[in-house]
This record gives sequence, structure tokens and C-alpha cells, in this order.
Amino acid sequence: MSDRGAQNTDDFAKLCNVVAKLRAPDGCPWDREQTNESLVPALIEEAYETAEAARSRDDAHFREELGDLLLLVVMHAQIACETSRFGIAEVIKHVSDKLVRRHPHVFGTSEARDARAVLKQWEAIKREEKSTDLHYLASLPKALPALVRAQKAQSKAARVNFDWTALREVISKVEEELRETKEAIQSGQQEMIEDEIGDLLFAVVNLARKCKIDAESALQSATDKFVARFNRLEDELKTRGKKLGEVQLAEMDAIWETIKKTKPE
Repeated sequence: MSDRGAQNTDDFAKLCNVVAKLRAPDGCPWDREQTNESLVPALIEEAYETAEAARSRDDAHFREELGDLLLLVVMHAQIACETSRFGIAEVIKHVSDKLVRRHPHVFGTSEARDARAVLKQWEAIKREEKSTDLHYLASLPKALPALVRAQKAQSKAARVNFDWTALREVISKVEEELRETKEAIQSGQQEMIEDEIGDLLFAVVNLARKCKIDAESALQSATDKFVARFNRLEDELKTRGKKLGEVQLAEMDAIWETIKKTKPE
């Protein structure tokens, strides 16, 4: 093992020992009160903050957020260890064994010439491991954000050849769902409207997937753009001595169109 590898091992052991100390009877009252369930919101929040840091391309920020996420992984394992369920060593062994098992083209004798072949092989091995699951999509987590879950469901279905073959077919499906949504709105039936909008969103997510775009990231970027433009709209109103909520739509829309045509500072 290289010196850097040894240092990594030592640092990880130190982190585990620090967390164990925080959870000890003479440790931190707040840390001692936590359970696997109470830490779920923090785990989700840190995962999102880590994703945001990755997109920011700020290495210092990204490193910090990865550390916060790793801390929660170690904390969850420590809590489980205290009730003799499992420990961090078992977590590490399980994921290491799984990686070796699901990469026979690296650690075994099979072949996978491209990423698509790797994913198909991964799914085949996973199905064998989870042979007790009644359905192929049974392992799809319900707790995922809706856009992420939709795209993951579509991707998994595509790996077993349930997928559109041409982009134009996907676009036609979006147009079809939009027509049906308009018809539902005209009907005035709220349940039908909700159902059709759901189908429309699902079809748009599928279009993003076929264009090799992450739907969650695309919507996040669109929302960020909207917020930035709305902030500029608010600033412009302030320069005119006006406030949000006291200005007619026509004036705000004119400002908005000007903002869209100019690059942000």
C-alpha cells in the first residue's frame, strides 16, 4: 500500500473513532440522542448539498460536502453497530464484494465493450441476486425525488429493451400527452387533469433521458435561471420606486422580456 493509501486508512479509522466517541456515554448529548430515523432528513439534505457542490466545480466546497455526507454514513453505521445490527466494516465489505461481483468484465472473464453493455450486465447480475423480487422494478426506491424516480424507472426499462427506438417517437408521445392534458383541462375534471399532467411530465422526463440529459439537473438549472431573472426584475422595480405585488403584469412582463435579451452581469 502506498503512503497515501495508508494515510487514507488511518484518517478513515480516526473518523470512525471520533464518531464512536461522540456517541459514547461521555460524548456529545446531541449526537447520543440521534437515531437512524432522526438522521434521515440530514442525510437527504447533505446528499443534495453534495450534488450542488459537484455542479459548482468548487473543489474546496465539494470536498467539504463529501465529508459531511461521509460523516452521516459513518454515524448511521455506528448507531447500527451499537445495537449489534452491523458496523462500518460490514458496510464496506458488502459494497466492495458487490462491486467485484457486478464487474466480471474487470475482475472476471466476461466482456463488456461499452457503457451500455456494462449496464445490461449489471442489471442481469442484480436480477439474479434479487431473485426473490416479484417484479423487475421492485427495487426502485419510492423515496427518490419524482423526476429522478421517473428517469430511473425509464432507464431500467430501457435496459431490458422496453424503450422507444427513435427520438421522433418520444417527441410524438410528448405532443400526444400535451393534447390529452388540454382536453382534460377543458373537461374541468380535476382528477383527470392531474392524471394527464403526470403523464405529460413523465413523457418530458423520457425526452430528457433520450437526449442524454438528467431531468433533475435540467429542471434545477431552469429554476435557478428563473430565480436569477426574477431577482433582476425585482431590482429593476426597486429602481423605479415600485414593489412586487403592486405592479401590473404587463409592466413586469415587459421588464422580463428585456432581462431575457440581456446577459446577466
